[in-house]
Amino acid sequence: MTAALPLAGLRVIDLGSVVFGPYCSQWLADLGADVIKVEAPEGDSTRLTGPALERGMSALFLGCNRGKRGIVLDLKQPEAREALDRLVSGADVLLHSIRPQKLESLGLAPEAVLARHPRLIYAGLHGFGEAGPYSGRPAYDDVIQGMSGIADLMARQSGEPRYLPTIAADKVSGLVAALSILAAVVRRQSTGKGGFVEVPMFETLVAFNLVEHFFGHQFNPPLADIGYPRAMAPWRKPLPTADGHICIMPYTNAHWQAFFTVSGATQHLDDPRFVDIGTRTVHIDVLYAIAGGLVLERPTAEWLALLDTAQVPCGPVFKLETLESDPHLVATGFFASVPTEAGELRYPGVPVLFDGERPPVSAPPRLGEHTRTVLAEAGFSEADIAALLASRAARQG
Repeated sequence: MTAALPLAGLRVIDLGSVVFGPYCSQWLADLGADVIKVEAPEGDSTRLTGPALERGMSALFLGCNRGKRGIVLDLKQPEAREALDRLVSGADVLLHSIRPQKLESLGLAPEAVLARHPRLIYAGLHGFGEAGPYSGRPAYDDVIQGMSGIADLMARQSGEPRYLPTIAADKVSGLVAALSILAAVVRRQSTGKGGFVEVPMFETLVAFNLVEHFFGHQFNPPLADIGYPRAMAPWRKPLPTADGHICIMPYTNAHWQAFFTVSGATQHLDDPRFVDIGTRTVHIDVLYAIAGGLVLERPTAEWLALLDTAQVPCGPVFKLETLESDPHLVATGFFASVPTEAGELRYPGVPVLFDGERPPVSAPPRLGEHTRTVLAEAGFSEADIAALLASRAARQG
């Protein structure tokens, strides 16, 4: 990009690991922040998750840690904890995904850290809110999907509790964490004070799931059962056509009228069950079953042409393998190639544009790659750095 990215000048110390914390801080890095990833000597566990061109740079790690600088500090050692505190003194944000009961032994209790650094934004990315009985329990994506209602939603639709085949809890929570951290940064601009931002995965995913699924329970007493009927309808899925599948989403009155017209099923245009969104919601299972039967009568390409002309939202079902060569993504320059000493890396790009330009991406750090540089920037002398490395409190990759 020719202009500075929006978060240029913001420095973030990232103690996160696995996906929740790293995905949050990767977004901050993508938007221009200087993110310093602090790892234990053994490194983030995702460094070994999936294929790799070199050890410690595996696929999942690449997906959550691009654009950062990396250092190694063994926070079990007091010298490393003192070094971290010096790094924090020059930072805007400290984020971690460490269970709360471990923080005090690492010198990272939020009250103590904020007392030393009152302008700091301290973000605790937890499994569960600290005020509740689940506080401190270990939490991973599968656990949170199950506890937050996702597995129940899958059971209501399919008959079997299942997880979504994507790391939804970690990624949604990471996005909410990034948003919340930036809100605290904006607040500091007017107040001059930092503060503690708590982002619990469980509460975040419950809030996410209940946007539509709280439904009748938005009222006291409830006016209907919990669960949004349209989203849970068994026919809410890519519909079989005569030769494949298609995704269609008639939603407004005009959409449904156009769909029934091009389908040759005009007898449904005046059906009182389908006249508006309220009646359609009540009779959604019947409506979707009718649509499914109609769609089965013609091939996919014909449906796409008909529905596009009728301005009914629709699309094909793409396989993951086709996305890299998708003409739209190619035309927008979405995917990026990053050369490294070990070989070329491929990345899905930053999805947002600033003034028409997509932020660039760069490779993640090797384990401890920037330890010397970052410590020197924090004011450590060459002798100080040598002593930290000799004691193994810090390590250089």
